Amino acid sequence: MQEVQISSQSQVIVRKNARTLKFFKDCKRFILTQKVGSISILFILFIVLFAIFAPVIAPNDPTAQNRDAFLAAPSATYLMGTDDLGRDVFSRIVYGSRISLIVGFASVVISLVIGVLVGLISGYFGGKIDMLIQRIMDAIMAVPALILALFIAALLGPSIQNVIIALVVIEIPRFARIVRGEMLRIKEMNFVEASKSIGSSPLRIIWKHGLPNTLAPIIVLASLTFGQAIIAEASLSFLGIGTPPPNPSWGLMLSNASRYMESAPWLVIFPGLALSFSVLAFNLLGDALRDFLDPKLSS
Repeated sequence: MQEVQISSQSQVIVRKNARTLKFFKDCKRFILTQKVGSISILFILFIVLFAIFAPVIAPNDPTAQNRDAFLAAPSATYLMGTDDLGRDVFSRIVYGSRISLIVGFASVVISLVIGVLVGLISGYFGGKIDMLIQRIMDAIMAVPALILALFIAALLGPSIQNVIIALVVIEIPRFARIVRGEMLRIKEMNFVEASKSIGSSPLRIIWKHGLPNTLAPIIVLASLTFGQAIIAEASLSFLGIGTPPPNPSWGLMLSNASRYMESAPWLVIFPGLALSFSVLAFNLLGDALRDFLDPKLSS
């Protein structure tokens, strides 16, 4: 009996080691075959480190006003100049990365969990359940995403939490539609039919067969949605119904800088570059993951 237990434990360890080895091999293959994607990951890690160590990296308090340095040009004292209230632009950009990452991560994770769950249920059970869920998704997608986000954010009031809620509502249908399509394809396959024939419950089939086989498109969509969430937060803040002042949001910085584009162009250039490169990095990572995970495109 003990020999059987030892043997089963050994098999579990061997399977775990095989999965770990495969993971590292896939990471190595991704680095070798997806150069742009690898550079994007490095840039994203750079942004994450900036956000984590913002108190160490930022030379000044992002909300502190220096009345002797209104609209100061970039210099050794202020690397990216100051704004119309004498606040250090570099410090505000560094702290602004926190808001962008928090909003992006929270909205993507929440919408992913809800959207995947809804998509798996809709695709597997079909019938009236599928029809009801898809009509709700159609109603949400019928309204342009930015207009719907504007309405929700304006209704709830300007705050980071309300921005996240608005983005979650508009992002759920994207995950639900992708996962539903994959689940409709997967449930017709032989291994699912075999699982049904031995008495597996719908929950077990969804968990063991449906979810693992939808991971590839979910990962790609999550990466692309992250970049869209960052720019959506910046858009809402730019319009004054996103992150409330004096929080250092990149979109809010661009909104305040619009009056000084000619006299103080650094107020637009530096936040704009931070926003553009961050969104570009996530979009390029999503494209690289799509090429890497798609069997038809992999070499």
